Amino acid sequence: MSQACRFGIEEEYFLSDFTTRGIVRKISPAFLDAVQAAFPSEVQREMLQSQIEVATPVCETMGEARKSLATLRTGLASIGLAHDMLLLACGTHPSAAWSRQRATEAARYDKLMRELQMLGSRNQLCGLHIHVEVPDEDQRIRLMGRIMPFLPVFLALSTSSPFWQGRRTGLMGYRLSAYAELPRTGLPELFLEPADYRAYVDTLVAAGAIKDASYIWWAIRPSEKHPTLELRIADSCTRLDDTLAIAALYRCLVRHLCRNPGLNADLTAAARAIAAENVWRAQRYGIHGGLVCAESRGMRSVPSLVDELIEQLSDDAAALGCADELGDCRVIATQGTSADRQLAIFEEARARTGGDAGGLTSVIDWLASETRSDGASRLQDTIQPLRGVA
Repeated sequence: MSQACRFGIEEEYFLSDFTTRGIVRKISPAFLDAVQAAFPSEVQREMLQSQIEVATPVCETMGEARKSLATLRTGLASIGLAHDMLLLACGTHPSAAWSRQRATEAARYDKLMRELQMLGSRNQLCGLHIHVEVPDEDQRIRLMGRIMPFLPVFLALSTSSPFWQGRRTGLMGYRLSAYAELPRTGLPELFLEPADYRAYVDTLVAAGAIKDASYIWWAIRPSEKHPTLELRIADSCTRLDDTLAIAALYRCLVRHLCRNPGLNADLTAAARAIAAENVWRAQRYGIHGGLVCAESRGMRSVPSLVDELIEQLSDDAAALGCADELGDCRVIATQGTSADRQLAIFEEARARTGGDAGGLTSVIDWLASETRSDGASRLQDTIQPLRGVA
């Protein structure tokens, strides 16, 4: 294990039309040129043209990650406004229709779209991915299984996708439900030994089913390109503080598991199945529903689990210098996620405007303001209320 637990963060964002608040179907070359000039290596396009992804450099401190993401969010939002677009950090766009999406022209994406067909167009989803360095490959593979019981907590804290196709879904985190349509998603299988995982990947590659392990899109996976274990279960977080809180929790947990090799070392099929049940409960209820506890055979509230984790990881947080960010997980667990705020804004605006369209517009405006990390008021001054959403 790297003592510094070096890490990197990737965030995916939606691009929304400034005038209609609907999704952008085609990104203009002028916007891409401006982004490339401002951020030559930190920004890349996603499979659909309505999305864009950023990546921090390798970081050793939370301060480095905060500075990088704040610069990226602020810079992209400003460039977007100059090209009549809003930048939104959330798991699903509140009003976008997947049937109107266009794929990005690139060799990898062309092949994926041919393979996935309609499912590729429906992949209108944005996630938060966090890499933590674990140099030993065998250890990365074993950690992938050992960390599974904790994954529902990361999802519960990050929920930001309560809407789909302009409708309330009834879920706090709908993104994973849509993502589950794709192959090789969800929780990883329970590989008892690193050789089992390698045999799985090697067999799929040899058979021509996948090109390499980057086509495995589990909620957590060993990275194909970096010596890291990549967390992928989280929704894209609207608030930068939430992103950093979840990154701190993940860094501390990876370090803690490395320092305590017996913890979850004997994970069973039953434990994996309980983790899968808790993923569903996190999707449905966010921070508000209980998660199944195998030890007590009862329910544990998310705030109580977060409190317990913060206490358990206190030494790791001190060693990594991220106690403040880790403590912010408690703020999310008690005050709510982006999904909570989106739903509150939607209901208030719908009552005020007399329709769902006004509610969705207000949600999109809030998302744009919160995504831009240098102070939302300047962005709000430029946004005028609309009567409908495209």
